[in-house]
Amino acid sequence: MITRFITEIQTAFNPFSARAKSARLFLSYLPPNARSSGMAISTQLLPRSSTAPSRLFVKFKDGKELDLDADNMGIKSIIEEVDRHSRILQKADDLAAA
Repeated sequence: MITRFITEIQTAFNPFSARAKSARLFLSYLPPNARSSGMAISTQLLPRSSTAPSRLFVKFKDGKELDLDADNMGIKSIIEEVDRHSRILQKADDLAAA
């Protein structure tokens, strides 16, 4: 997963819910130095009795925002969506450097 262009991640999920698996796994895919490299990560843990859906919000350096439904999307779908925009930014960065 290309994380170089991500500036902010916000998640809200019930850690005891099976439907929150995608949100938990997405956070585990982030590199250990993500916060120190300038990425703002905020996580809100919902109570065990909460029925609110899992939420995943990703913001990129170019201002694009993705609000993903982590309840109904699998981890592969979430990573695919994030990488799709990251690859676009990577191409633009490569062209600008050349």
